[in-house]
Amino acid sequence: MISAHARDSFERILLKAARTRLARTPDTACDIVPLKVRQTGSAASDADVDMVTRHANVVVLTISSIGFRMLLVLHFDEDDVTTRYFAGDAQDKPFREVFLEISNLCCGAINQELLAYFPDLGMSTPYVLSARCVPHLMQLKPNHLASWDITLDGSVRLAATLCVCAHAPLDFNAELSETQNSSGELELF
Repeated sequence: MISAHARDSFERILLKAARTRLARTPDTACDIVPLKVRQTGSAASDADVDMVTRHANVVVLTISSIGFRMLLVLHFDEDDVTTRYFAGDAQDKPFREVFLEISNLCCGAINQELLAYFPDLGMSTPYVLSARCVPHLMQLKPNHLASWDITLDGSVRLAATLCVCAHAPLDFNAELSETQNSSGELELF
C-alpha cells in the first residue's frame, strides 16, 4: 500500500528532521545508523531488533491525514549525559519538559515537509511512555516500520522509530533541501 518512493521519502524526511532539530547546533555531530545494522552487523529484519532493551522511555508523536497515520517514536534514557545535552542552560526546567519541546520541534519539521504533499495534516501532542510499549506497534499493522540509532555529539544516545499505517495507496517522492527551514517552529493550535 506504500510505494518504495513513499517509504524512502518518509525516511529521508525523518532523518533530516533529526539532524536539524535534535542536534543542538548546526555543527553538532549527528550519527544516524539503521538500528538493524548497528545491532546485528548484517541486514537482519526489523523484527530482530529488540527496541525495549535499548532505552527505558519513548516519546510518541503522531502526524495524521486522511490517507495515513505516521508515528514518530523517539527512544531515550534520562541519564546525566542526555539531560545535560538537552537541558543545557535551562536547568530550571525539568528534562522531560525540554525533551518534549525538542521532540515536538522534530515532529513539526517532519510535518512541514509533508505539507507539501499532503495539505490536510494533524499533529498530536507528544507524550512519554515506557519503552515496554514499543512491541505493541505491531498491533497497528504498520505498512512501514524502520528504526535508527542516533548519536549526538559523540555521547548522547537516542533511537528513532518510524511507523506508518496507510489507509489508502500512498505514493510520493519528497524533494528535500539540505538547508534548515526555521519556519513552523511555533505552531498554535
